[in-house]
Amino acid sequence: MLLLREPHHDLCGTPIVFLIQNFTTKVMKIIFMGTPEFAATNLKALLAANYEVVAIITAPDKPAGRGGHAQKLPVKDLALAHHIPILQPTNLKSPDFHAELRSYQADLQVVVAFRMLPEVVWAMPRLGTFNLHASLLPQYRGAAPINWAVINGETETGLTTFFLQHEIDTGDVILQEKEPIFPTDTVGTLYERLMYKGAKLLIETIELIKTGNYSLGKQDQMGEVKHAPKLFKETCELDFSKNSIALHNFVRGLSPYPAAWFLLNGKNCKVFETQPIAAPHTEKIGTLRTDGKMYLHIATADGWLAITNLQLEGKKRIGIEEFLRGYRF
Repeated sequence: MLLLREPHHDLCGTPIVFLIQNFTTKVMKIIFMGTPEFAATNLKALLAANYEVVAIITAPDKPAGRGGHAQKLPVKDLALAHHIPILQPTNLKSPDFHAELRSYQADLQVVVAFRMLPEVVWAMPRLGTFNLHASLLPQYRGAAPINWAVINGETETGLTTFFLQHEIDTGDVILQEKEPIFPTDTVGTLYERLMYKGAKLLIETIELIKTGNYSLGKQDQMGEVKHAPKLFKETCELDFSKNSIALHNFVRGLSPYPAAWFLLNGKNCKVFETQPIAAPHTEKIGTLRTDGKMYLHIATADGWLAITNLQLEGKKRIGIEEFLRGYRF
């Protein structure tokens, strides 16, 4: 655990320690905000620790897929199972939503994988609003921190809890915990580890806030700022003019979702597993070579990228040998 134990100092060198009235003798009312599985795992931990979650805020229902069925909302499903009031505002700036939120008289709001909040919302509880973010802030601020850490070939990332303020992912840090990124990691395996470690860190953060005995870290004093912008389909296209290791990391950072892709004979082909091959060549970038049985290599700036697991548009995800048995170039 990377706990910011040392108090910060003002310009005169006087320690600044952030102390809040001790509420240990009073039940803490919490509002939880989040939508996906990552958030639901944290909400489970909160409920298992017997905190009073008075309401949850999650995304509005919307159709998904060909059948038009409602998209699965893991936090909402968990709240329904525990009979917790559910708010699904379409407009976070709505006065009606603010009035409803205020009616719960929450002491603290907890945010995990949710939208950017207006100040009137995050400033409402007397103990504030904190967010759990899947990076070591100020590194990888933004919507896709786990993806970009792997894409950029980092060997370490982590988790941060911080109080919200005006600019996204810039608030004062409460706790951080490091997590290694292994060469075999994909965004999927790393996501899984961070999800469960995050739940533990979230509970530790609430315990600190409850006692009021903690100090805060200023992000502008905590190293380099890196960004993790939202991913779009066009962001995920493989650019074979890059070197093979960069492309391999790109695939890892998008596997299994949303998945790197390239066009194979005019059809979208998602790539989930690769191996870089350092072998200089004189072939045109993007050239394919295959024996039709065991391997498919694509020429890169410094060598080849071996495709080992893929999914052609309209087909299932399979290994390269099975793919080659049924595909003719």
